[in-house]
Amino acid sequence: MMRLELSEQFRLRNPARLKFDKARQTDLLLLPERVVRLNPTAGAILWLCNGERTVGQIIEELESKYNQSDLEADVLDFLAQAADRGWVEPWK
Repeated sequence: MMRLELSEQFRLRNPARLKFDKARQTDLLLLPERVVRLNPTAGAILWLCNGERTVGQIIEELESKYNQSDLEADVLDFLAQAADRGWVEPWK
């Protein structure tokens, strides 16, 4: 698993896209030849991976939005797994 820095920026790996499925009330990650149904946490993180926010900014935004602290380890772990799966890639 790759080691991430808080200053890194990530975006969805092309041609992946995110979509909110209204019928199922869940976020979907659309990949070539497959669809991944995301849990709410994964969806919240991936929607913020736009290539402009740093990992640190994503963590701060999530902690503020959900009124929680100490999310750094969980977010870093998820992003490392998402990168290993080819869902996201470092940007810039």
